[in-house]
Amino acid sequence: MTRRLLNIKEAAEYTGLSTHTLYTMVSQRRVPYVKMGRLTKFDLRLLDQWIANHTVMPMPQK
Repeated sequence: MTRRLLNIKEAAEYTGLSTHTLYTMVSQRRVPYVKMGRLTKFDLRLLDQWIANHTVMPMPQK
């Protein structure tokens, strides 16, 4: 069974961002996250969608 929720360290590794950057983005609500009491978790599916939504496509060549 594949885990769906990642902790902050795992999400940082997955996205290539630092844990500090992720915590900052969470506080600014710039990245999707799940609060479970005091724990902050990241849904793998939502992270994939967030990454896809922030992908910059190349311009077509003329």
